[in-house]
This record gives sequence, structure tokens and C-alpha cells, in this order.
Amino acid sequence: MFHRSQRLLLRPIWPEDWQGVLAGIADEGVVRNLSSVPWPYGEHHAREFAARPVEPLFPRFLITRARDAQVVGCIGIGPIEPWGQTELGYWIARPFWGQGFATEAGRAVLGIAKALGHRELVSAHFLDNPASGQVLRKLGFETTGRIEERFSCGRGEMVPAIGYRLVFGEETGGDTKDEHQRAA
Repeated sequence: MFHRSQRLLLRPIWPEDWQGVLAGIADEGVVRNLSSVPWPYGEHHAREFAARPVEPLFPRFLITRARDAQVVGCIGIGPIEPWGQTELGYWIARPFWGQGFATEAGRAVLGIAKALGHRELVSAHFLDNPASGQVLRKLGFETTGRIEERFSCGRGEMVPAIGYRLVFGEETGGDTKDEHQRAA
């Protein structure tokens, strides 16, 4: 599955993308904001990640700039077992922070999730990463009001995180308001 927005192309992650993944995520400042990514992050991690199979109902995308195919980050949805929930997760490489790419890619993925039949998404961010909370709120997520300890593989410890939830309805879930959005 591919998706084109005004500035971005979201596409499947292919095994040959491992170098772009590594270049974007091999940064302790990025990894510390994620729960399941180890630090240090090496070539073998990037190769394994890029080669992972994807379930059709839970797509993952490489976020690239449409104008030059530069890797900006990754985004996707995945199941949370055993609760049966679907979680939105993403990371953006440091050179692209603060440019609205996470929000733009997030809007695209919300539209895709809704089209795939998902009715609700959850997400979370570590308390010391408030920028991710701003992205989630822009996407229409609402805080659950619960702060829970979540393990950060990159930090090697439990870290307080706040949960978010989005229930798709008439006014949410991919209403992109962007005439440049295209999916295939």
C-alpha cells in the first residue's frame, strides 16, 4: 500500500531500505522516545526491521519526502496483545523534527486505518517527550488520563507514559482536509 500526501510518500518498507532506516533511527535522541527499539541500534537491527513481514490489516510505512525520496521516518499501526487494541506508532529522524511530518503522515495513516475497518486506535508517549503528545492531539487523539510505567528498550528501564485513544467517527479518523492526499 502506498499513500501520497502534499509533501510525503508513505510506502512499504523493503529489505533494501535498511540503510535509510538505520540513518534515521541510529540516534539515541530518537530511540529514547520509543518503547521497543534497542540502543545502541545497529545494522543488524535495521536489516531485521526492514525485512519483517507486514500483516495487511496492520500496515507499516517508510515515510519519505515526495520530492526526493529522503527517508523521514516510519509510521504504522499494530496489534497490542492480549488486549485486542490497535496502536499507532511512529518515529521521525532528528533532522525532520518540528516540520509537521509526523502530523502529516499520521493523518494519512488514520485514513488508511479507518478504510481498513479499524474503529479505534490507541497510542502513548513518554512524559519527557511532550512533542509526541502535541502530534497525537492534532490528530484527534484524547488522553485517557492514565499515566503508566512502560518499558523503554532503548533506555533499559521503566518510564512514565501517558495513554491516548481515538475513536473513529464523523469528525475524526483521517479527515485530512488535504486535496493532495492519494492512496493506492
